[in-house]
Amino acid sequence: MENIVVSDIMTQEVITIKPELNLLECARKMVRKRVESLLIVDKKKLVGFINQKDILWALIKKSKKDLVEIKAVDISPKKIATIKPFTSIPEALVKMKKLKFNRLPVIHNKELVGIITAKDILNFQPEFYPELEEFARIREATKKLKRIKKAKDRKSAHEGICEECGSQDILVKTNGMFVCESCKNSM
Repeated sequence: MENIVVSDIMTQEVITIKPELNLLECARKMVRKRVESLLIVDKKKLVGFINQKDILWALIKKSKKDLVEIKAVDISPKKIATIKPFTSIPEALVKMKKLKFNRLPVIHNKELVGIITAKDILNFQPEFYPELEEFARIREATKKLKRIKKAKDRKSAHEGICEECGSQDILVKTNGMFVCESCKNSM
């Protein structure tokens, strides 16, 4: 097992796009190819990536017209975590867990040669399942902590139970409590 490296189990047929492709076309390609992310490649060199979350963010923040004008490379992170093809599978798993990524582009001689995913590793070595499961729990816990932090900073909530009178209503955070408008006005 120690002789098995990333290049042995990586996906070589990677779905790529050119840097100038707009977000609307990126979304269409993701749907057609049934993938969660696209790698942005210019002359065989990886220059970025875009995922479903990036496009959802743009859909919420921008108009449909903007989706045609914004290029994929414009919203891609500048630094991209990658891995070398001769890295061992346990090392690849450690790197994925450390970075909290499910996939890593594989780079050799500064060119994109494939992608390795947690699914590739699990399909090859099912005994890694407990580690991948732990990785998923860590990611979920991190997301929950971020949501809790946002909730504490939130000025208002949608609908809920007023902490003052107990009625179901639209709530506003006042004095550290979520209360309805009438209770807020009487405080």
